[in-house]
Amino acid sequence: MDNDSVFHFNLTMFMPIGSYRYPAFLACFLLFVIIISANLLIILVILRERTLHEPMYIFIAFLSVNSLYGSSGFFPRFLMDLLSDTHLISRPACFTQIYIIYTYGSYEMTILSIMAYDRYVAVCEPLHYHSKVTPNTVGKLVAFAFIYPAFSIAACVYLTVKLPMCGNKIQKVVCTIWKIAKLSCVSTVINNIVGLLVTIIAVILPLIFVLYTYLRIIIVCRRSSSEFKSKVFETCLPHTISFITYSVTVFCDVALSRFDVENLTEFFSFFITLELFIVPPLLNPLIYGLKLPEIRKQILRMLPFSKPFA
Repeated sequence: MDNDSVFHFNLTMFMPIGSYRYPAFLACFLLFVIIISANLLIILVILRERTLHEPMYIFIAFLSVNSLYGSSGFFPRFLMDLLSDTHLISRPACFTQIYIIYTYGSYEMTILSIMAYDRYVAVCEPLHYHSKVTPNTVGKLVAFAFIYPAFSIAACVYLTVKLPMCGNKIQKVVCTIWKIAKLSCVSTVINNIVGLLVTIIAVILPLIFVLYTYLRIIIVCRRSSSEFKSKVFETCLPHTISFITYSVTVFCDVALSRFDVENLTEFFSFFITLELFIVPPLLNPLIYGLKLPEIRKQILRMLPFSKPFA
């Protein structure tokens, strides 16, 4: 079986759940609607309220935009597969899904890194904040956060597309580069090297940078007043939760891709794969909407029952 003869890939991790497919479809569809609604609400609140047109809130809005992007690239196909008896996906659809999913993951990490830099300057160098985090700087950081992953992931996908295939079964509920590379009839050394470099730049370096910035923030807070610590805790806690949650989900998903899934239960493998596309997009708007008082206040103002008490 060569590259030209593989027109479809078979996603083999879908479990036969019989009549339970309909409740599963309904539950996942409701999750999708909640994720879309919650993230749209965060974006709308930040766009319409001029007091929230600050770097920290702009980055939160982009985080929600990315959640919409990733969820829209995953859920429609996944919902179709839940109702289907066969789980074949065409080559173009498979590689399109890979590009969306991988760029979504990379965007999340780069945006969280930029948010860590913003908090670092605000806490550790407050007198220089407005001179360092200017609108021009924000624009450049956001552009880099989206442009670099777009091109680096495109290179990885291109190298994978060129591989000749000797099989079409992917042990996942979504297409992934590593699983497709394992189906190759030839050596994937170049793919592995490029993939490793991209992973180091897109995941490992941002991880180290975020840990460094928060170490510096902790050092500054140790020498500060209780009021200052409380304010820093209030603004940094949502970002910390988002970063830890996302790092854990990425680690689990990457480990699962490299691990022999036959040694795991199907349910556990299925759950870990879904976690990346459900937990961060659902958790981010909740923690930012609940923990940041300015966003929470604006959301409450938009609710019908809050108007009589305004």
